[in-house]
Amino acid sequence: MDSLRQIFGPSKEEVWARLSEEIEADFVDGGFLRGDKIIAKVREWVITLDTYTVSTGKSYSTFTRMRVPYVNKDGFRFKIYRKGFFSNVGKLFGLQDIEVGFPEFDEEFIIKGNDAEKLSRLFSNPKVRELIQLQQDISLEVKDDEGWFGTEFPQGVDELYFQVSGVIKDVDRLKNLYYLFAVVLNQLCVIGSAYEDNPNVTLE
Repeated sequence: MDSLRQIFGPSKEEVWARLSEEIEADFVDGGFLRGDKIIAKVREWVITLDTYTVSTGKSYSTFTRMRVPYVNKDGFRFKIYRKGFFSNVGKLFGLQDIEVGFPEFDEEFIIKGNDAEKLSRLFSNPKVRELIQLQQDISLEVKDDEGWFGTEFPQGVDELYFQVSGVIKDVDRLKNLYYLFAVVLNQLCVIGSAYEDNPNVTLE
């Protein structure tokens, strides 16, 4: 076992259990079928970190995701990802490419949204930009629900949603992702696009 650990590093369970301790969250052992997850709180919001696997025909792909439902005050939506990470994905959401006024940040990321002024105010927070830049791969967006096989949200509830391919086993990266969610949620409240209320939605 020690030799395997030296080759592959610590297991996901070890890393995620350590993360849950450091951010004072709950580590939920889902067993073989459901998988492990972390449930963390920021004020009244409940953040879920887990993985899911999809079939690509001849093989399977696993993704790490972090999600938090929140009450969307004004229907503001956005999506941000590194250039080259996706192609034409924004067309699916009816969002426009927008520059937020920070040249180095605009050069590094594709930013799409349905309100240019709100988007600029969201990313005017230097901590938001800093924590996004710390993620080597990132796809962060506001979704209205999780589709046919996921949770369907009540009217007025949306979800801040992050996902990347693979299993993240880097405690610092996961911790920075948790902090990013906390800062973005707070900034959404500052710009009038979120309430601090718990929407009382249970994620599968």
